Amino acid sequence: MTVDIVVNEELKAYIDPMTPDEYEALERSILAEGCRDALVLWGEMLVDGHHRYSVCRKHDLPFKTMQNTQFQSMDDVHLWMIDQHLGRRSVSPFQRGVLALRKRAILAERRNRARNADKAAEAPEPIEATNEAAETATDTPRIEPAISREALAREARLSNSQVGMIEKIQKQAAPEVVEAVKSGTLSINAAAAVATLPAEEQRAAAVAGGDELKQAAKRVREARRKPRDEAKEPQGTTDDSELLELRQRVIELTAENEALRRELAELRG
Repeated sequence: MTVDIVVNEELKAYIDPMTPDEYEALERSILAEGCRDALVLWGEMLVDGHHRYSVCRKHDLPFKTMQNTQFQSMDDVHLWMIDQHLGRRSVSPFQRGVLALRKRAILAERRNRARNADKAAEAPEPIEATNEAAETATDTPRIEPAISREALAREARLSNSQVGMIEKIQKQAAPEVVEAVKSGTLSINAAAAVATLPAEEQRAAAVAGGDELKQAAKRVREARRKPRDEAKEPQGTTDDSELLELRQRVIELTAENEALRRELAELRG
């Protein structure tokens, strides 16, 4: 039986493309054993199994499909796909962080829509509104609780600081720096440091190669460390005039102390 399948490009963006070696390994497996796992669909839209579907189409091989009837919206599809990928070991720490932040954004947008629906439902109904319209207005989406940074980090199997760094990379890093992190050339920590540089400096370092990116990250860290180290040093202790004043004060206090001792000795007789 022919199955009409629609590949949504937006959904494909949630999946990191396989390396040539990974794709060849999957291709060999499917050619030898067939496509064992069913592709997951929502209606005609392909939700899970994009790489398997690609191999099957390439070699005109049969495959099974299954419908996920729990999806109510594209948000549900996106969240399901994110949860599926967060549970896979092959997904890199950086990509897990990106997916987790995307999940937070989807949930935040869903909460905003629910709040707006609540406000619309609370607004006074026009006198001419029918009972059916009133019933529809009160049927508003449930407002889901916000997901905390800690819960987000746990789901992505990352630390809070790693999630924060990945968020900074997403917002500030040049595309070339992001690609260096994805490829494993640059660590998350180093990329977050490089992301604080002007965009032109980031691109120049990326063009120069991985070693220059790492050196740029090192320079940023050292520049941050220097003010902290200077702040720890005693201020003004090397000034000659201050040293002379302190020595003079010590001499005066010593003389006063000696005079008090003599007066005490005389009183005791």
